[in-house]
Amino acid sequence: MPTFDRTIIIAGAAGQGLVTVGELLSKLLTRAGYEVFATQYYMSRIRGGQNSFRIRISDMPQFASADECDILFAFDQDAVAQHFEMLHESGTVILSDKLNAMNKQCVSIPFDTLASKPLYENVVALGVLCALLGLDRSLPEQLLSERFTPKGEKVVTDNIETLGGAYDWSLNFTDKCSQLPKMHMHPERILINGNTSIALGAMAAGVKFCSFYPMTPGSSVAQTLINHSQEMGIVVEQVEDEIAALNMALGASYAGAASIVPTSGGGFALMTEAVSLSGIMEQPIVVVIAQRPGPATGMPTRTEQGDLLFAMFGGHGEFPRIILTPSTVEECFEMGHRAIRCAEQYQSPVIILTDQFLADGLQSLETYDLHDLPEVAQPDYSDTHSEGYKRYLLTDDGISPRRIPGYGKSIVLADSHAHNERGNITEDRQLRNVMVEKMLLKESCIRKDVLPPRYFGNENADKLLICWGSVEGAVREAAAEMTERGENVAVLSFSQVWPLNVEQFLPYLENAKERVCIEGNSNAQFAWLLKGLTCVPIQKIVSRYDGRPLTAGYIIRKMYEE
Repeated sequence: MPTFDRTIIIAGAAGQGLVTVGELLSKLLTRAGYEVFATQYYMSRIRGGQNSFRIRISDMPQFASADECDILFAFDQDAVAQHFEMLHESGTVILSDKLNAMNKQCVSIPFDTLASKPLYENVVALGVLCALLGLDRSLPEQLLSERFTPKGEKVVTDNIETLGGAYDWSLNFTDKCSQLPKMHMHPERILINGNTSIALGAMAAGVKFCSFYPMTPGSSVAQTLINHSQEMGIVVEQVEDEIAALNMALGASYAGAASIVPTSGGGFALMTEAVSLSGIMEQPIVVVIAQRPGPATGMPTRTEQGDLLFAMFGGHGEFPRIILTPSTVEECFEMGHRAIRCAEQYQSPVIILTDQFLADGLQSLETYDLHDLPEVAQPDYSDTHSEGYKRYLLTDDGISPRRIPGYGKSIVLADSHAHNERGNITEDRQLRNVMVEKMLLKESCIRKDVLPPRYFGNENADKLLICWGSVEGAVREAAAEMTERGENVAVLSFSQVWPLNVEQFLPYLENAKERVCIEGNSNAQFAWLLKGLTCVPIQKIVSRYDGRPLTAGYIIRKMYEE
């Protein structure tokens, strides 16, 4: 259990710079040795509305948002009103001296005095927070110097002077906030979000092509690849629509480039024909679906887990596919690598099903270790027996030798039609059966490689909490609180939802007296899938589909509602 656990909410209207303050503070805390988990809540607009940046700070890793906050930094009056009930009874509101703290303990900042112009108000906010939390002044000074050095010495000096004035002023109010315990410095640690982590994992696996049409919250996968495209030799193409995105990526894959396509549910809706094309071509491809509430535009900047069944069944015809559902920012890296590896090995589409909560969520981590990553299968670049080469050769495991056009005299055929071993179009009924069975034979290999679900808790637990993807952190936290109350609770968490190997988890389901499935959708999609595969009943469903992430408090409240 952590020795301390604090949450800061920085809230205000879009355009007020709260994300800048939140990201800078999160980086400082990470360097100072704290475990940081930060989430963004933002509306679909450039200015106005009400957004928030929530930072959870502890001495142990946290993977979910808290239900209460200890500090509310409000940039406007609406921020005070909207987050008032989340503030702990001993919490503090930090706000401008022109705003009303609504009778809460507060620190009122004279921005007109501390900031020589409105541009520096964010630096004032950073200085105040660092002083009240007990962070050494040199930490924000160093970070501001790094950030503004490209803009010249005067800009650096002005920012550091503003920071210092705000920091010194705030030392008069340290009694209003409980300072953080000192930790060992870890300047080498990183602060990273889920989408960036997926992109880095894909790069570690050798991704060489990305095509995309911008769609929140998936676009930052492509942006990360763009940022590293020169050094890593990656081609990134923003195309005219999602139909073009996946079809172009299939072309790149056919030419030998490991390819990835980030999108959201609405974009994937346009890609389903191309998903089927990858199936019959047996062409490796990775699609990242960063889920948001639908249908249609829905709530484009909020979170949900509503696309599970769509990801499973999107596309016509029968063909193997793999669906991975990372649960943490760190696991996003593993899934980015695994997705490319599985796509290349099994010559099939692989879908990474994440969501806005995890895509935008920031976590402090050690740098990734690349030494023990499994090797990624490479195409057959040889040209032996080129005249007899068969792209869809019948093999014991259904995986055919995949050559690349242009690397010799081998003719590498690809088509959207039913075909024979060479790739020539056919309508022969017996051959059709043989080739379908050959393609589906790969499923037996894929099932042997399925990630088993993680089990946390007593093997003979009375109550089993079942989840998948990003809700694991909240579910584990809820289970820990229930255990402290004397309940016998365990958690079963899935990072791969298709295909499933029932033998890996059926005993856990059968041994539990009560099974509870916890999901971020309204129809309990994973519970439906589990019941269909195992015939084991799920006694209770805890759902959330208001666009907000699940928390431990929400889960526990819903668990005991009649």
